[in-house]
Amino acid sequence: MSDDSGLMEDVGLPSGAKEDADNPGWFTWGDFPPSSFAAATGRLLFKPDGPGRGICRMFPTEAHMNMGGSIHGGAVMSFIDMSMFAGGRCAGMASGHYVTLDMTTHFLARGKAGVPLDAHVELVKQTRGHVFLQGVVRQDGEPCYSFTGTLKRIRDRNAPA
Repeated sequence: MSDDSGLMEDVGLPSGAKEDADNPGWFTWGDFPPSSFAAATGRLLFKPDGPGRGICRMFPTEAHMNMGGSIHGGAVMSFIDMSMFAGGRCAGMASGHYVTLDMTTHFLARGKAGVPLDAHVELVKQTRGHVFLQGVVRQDGEPCYSFTGTLKRIRDRNAPA
């Protein structure tokens, strides 16, 4: 699919999404600007997963590890936060500008480098001003982290720094 096909929004994909050439069936925005915080997460893929659901994927590397040999909690929570936006759009969240209002993460098992993490995002409810999401992050099919979060829709974006 191309951005100008008019079909992107029909399937609940975020604006600017493009099919990922290396991962059929997955979409991406491409690489994040190297100086951005988002770039630390690495490549982010996403796709719809049926009504009210989306999946996001990251590829953890040694750079995401903590001193104990597990994926660092900050890396996990950054990935989950980004997944609420991309996965939420894939799940049918209305387009607009949102900020994270809250997010709760439960650490169920240790994640490891070299195996993709998949965040299964569910759109629980959307109102005019808020989006409520929940999900589970799996690695090799096993649950590693669970989460809930609320996004707040805002009218005005901040000016670039």
